[in-house]
Amino acid sequence: MGTDEVVWSGTWVAERLGVELVGDGEGQGPGGLHDLLGLALRRNPKRAHLLVSNVLGKHVPQLPSRVYGAGFALGEDVRKLLGEEAARRAVVLGYAETATGLGHAVADGVGVAPYLHSTRRPVDGVATAGGFEESHSHATSHLLLPEDPALLAGDGPLVLVDDEFSTGNTVLNTIRDLHERYPREWYVIVALVDMRSARDRGRLEEFAQEIGARVDLIAMASGTVRLPADVLAKGQALVARYDDTAAGNAVAAGTDVGAGGAQGARGARLRPADAPPGAAKPTRVELGWPEPVPDGGRHGFGPAHRALLEASLPGMADRIAGALPEDARRVLVLGFEELMYAPLRLATALEKRVDAEVRYSTTTRSPVLAVDDPGYAIRTRIVFPAHDSPADGPGTRYAYNVAGAGFDAVVAVVDSAADTPELHAPDGLLARLAAHTGHVVLAVVPSYIPAPSHIPGVPGIPDAASEQVPQRQEPPMPEPLRGPAFSSYAPDDVGWLLQDLSDVELEAPTEEREEAIQSGGAHYAESLPVEYQPSPQYQQLFKAALETSAARIARAVATVTETVLAERSPRPVLVSLARAGTPVGVLMRRYAQHRHGLDLPHYAVSIVRGRGIDETALRWLAAHHDPADVVFVDGWTGKGAITRELAEALDNFAATTGIGGFDPEIAVLADPGGCVKTYGTREDFLIPSACLNSTVSGLISRTVLRSDLVGPNDFHGAKFYRELADNDVSGHFLDTVAARFDEVADAVEADVKELLSADRAPTWEGWAAVERISEEYGIHDVNLVKPGVGETTRVLLRRVPWKILAKRDAGADLDHVRLLAEQRGVPVEEVDGLPYTCVGLIHPKYTRGATGADGKAVAAK
Repeated sequence: MGTDEVVWSGTWVAERLGVELVGDGEGQGPGGLHDLLGLALRRNPKRAHLLVSNVLGKHVPQLPSRVYGAGFALGEDVRKLLGEEAARRAVVLGYAETATGLGHAVADGVGVAPYLHSTRRPVDGVATAGGFEESHSHATSHLLLPEDPALLAGDGPLVLVDDEFSTGNTVLNTIRDLHERYPREWYVIVALVDMRSARDRGRLEEFAQEIGARVDLIAMASGTVRLPADVLAKGQALVARYDDTAAGNAVAAGTDVGAGGAQGARGARLRPADAPPGAAKPTRVELGWPEPVPDGGRHGFGPAHRALLEASLPGMADRIAGALPEDARRVLVLGFEELMYAPLRLATALEKRVDAEVRYSTTTRSPVLAVDDPGYAIRTRIVFPAHDSPADGPGTRYAYNVAGAGFDAVVAVVDSAADTPELHAPDGLLARLAAHTGHVVLAVVPSYIPAPSHIPGVPGIPDAASEQVPQRQEPPMPEPLRGPAFSSYAPDDVGWLLQDLSDVELEAPTEEREEAIQSGGAHYAESLPVEYQPSPQYQQLFKAALETSAARIARAVATVTETVLAERSPRPVLVSLARAGTPVGVLMRRYAQHRHGLDLPHYAVSIVRGRGIDETALRWLAAHHDPADVVFVDGWTGKGAITRELAEALDNFAATTGIGGFDPEIAVLADPGGCVKTYGTREDFLIPSACLNSTVSGLISRTVLRSDLVGPNDFHGAKFYRELADNDVSGHFLDTVAARFDEVADAVEADVKELLSADRAPTWEGWAAVERISEEYGIHDVNLVKPGVGETTRVLLRRVPWKILAKRDAGADLDHVRLLAEQRGVPVEEVDGLPYTCVGLIHPKYTRGATGADGKAVAAK
């Protein structure tokens, strides 16, 4: 299209039709209407002019960061308007086809709300939850097809997102239909621009009063479109004139009709739609799209999906970048009609990972006149046949402002339903693109199709009385839980491969639990201890300990993360052992992001001594990641029981399922027991996250494994203690440690260099010490000996302690242990030659009142 002087891209239409854009109290500079909008003409009997957005990413190739940023910022405004409580109950609804990506970006900005967009693509087996008409569009019927029928049935706010609001009719139609089905008290309308007339704005206010609901409006800019009385007739005449010219030139050129080559006023020339199709075959790139993540919001998209996608984007962008020519300087990521969000997020990720200028736009079914003039918003168009077997039959599709734009490569992103012979045909989209760029890359996102309900008569699901024998299928796997719905951590900090048992009464008094556990009447994972509520004095100890040890923890976090990156995988999948390992996993993820710009996936799984690791979680990990990339993470080692448990469990899992490749080597912050070779330090020091229970671990309980609650295809369970939010220091712990990463950088570099060249083979020194202590103190059960500061703290918080062995002159690392021991009446015995800072002894042969190793003496209290 060449280089032209900067001129508003609505000038051509404004001069010929007398159309004016008038902003509400703002200029036409950055952020003003002329910056956000251009004008074009289209063949439509209802409205001749088209407002062409410069930040939507539909007709005008734009920087993906600007497109996504605009929607995300609007979403943040919505969250501020709603407040946290209402935002969590909200649902965001976007409009097809132009606002599917914008609506999704708004939902991302809200952060805690699920997203759904309307669609013109019916899906067999999915019930329609609503529908409405778009009055000025050339294709009007919108369907709402949520996989979960209850998605729209709540009473929380409904956030409706469109690229522009011109008459408000679309919004009225939507609210009218949905309000009859699912009445609610609050609607929020979101748009890039609000261009309604004063009369139309009044209609919306009247309608809100009529239904008795609150309606708010948020837009980047607002104004009105001033139209002369004869604008429709004049517009249609202009379209007919230039389309006729375009047809003649296109036929003469031997191409499909797109735009002509005649000179228009002001020197405008109308370009042919296509040169002869290029012969270059597109390069197909396998994205590695995360299997449980939908391709968009057609059937619903939740915060958990969002977090999984975020974790996968860098790797997918790297695969796309690897398919691009090394000398590419200008790259277009081209989405497909309603498929706007997935290509947009791929483009934003690619933008960060290549030196080239990346732009983003999408194809469309909307016919618009193309005029190659700097004062016109649609300068070229590529014309090609539909390639997704649309329900309304074959038709023509368009890509605007791509031809002549100087792109060295175009990445076409389609869903698998659109990866058809028509896409690859000589007159198909890929061939048309090849005529205008040196390199075409094809990336296919798997089309998400909800599983039909198990209802008699539904296609694909045999009736109960049917003679059809269903083929064996792998059991469905649950999806990870994420904050803030489950845990106080941010959604991208960790995905919990657990089920939520918050509504189940699982707590039992400590003494009753201990008696049941030691008598063999119950396993420790079948119940939960009552959550310890720290005294003000103990809380102060935690804060002091954190301030004192933050740099030491940061150094250990950085050291173990650098070791993992150097020896295990350049892009590891962190899998922490809930829950002590989870704060460490979050810190490792934050360090990798801070120091290396890596966005590492992180999940938390349950492992239970004597029962093994959660095999459903392992199946989920194997289905979504390469097991060889998985690195198991824990807080510290004691005697190494969990290390041995994990190795045995993974061997059994591989033998019974055939799924191998998981490395049993655990990465830990501290390894005082000498049980692993991947660690941050082997010192036994106070890790403040060990001082507290759920209030430093995202408000999540210990994990639970009980047969009446956890089935063979379920994740293990845990509880989210929302009621303890006022005492939650999880975020404070993470932020305090992460703030020291830069401070310890030099020390970490030296530590890692030394560790990588050292002999770090496990010595199992801790296990030998535990066996010795068990015999010396007449316990004869290594499971009742808990070595190290972290394990000793657990004994005092959760079990019935007998006594504490402390290294002589241990110092401030044991201040909290001494305080807890005093509160529980447990003696602290200082000893020499202890390989740990301290060791906690659980009461042997426990019965209520027992004090000695023989379990017979009675305490005098």
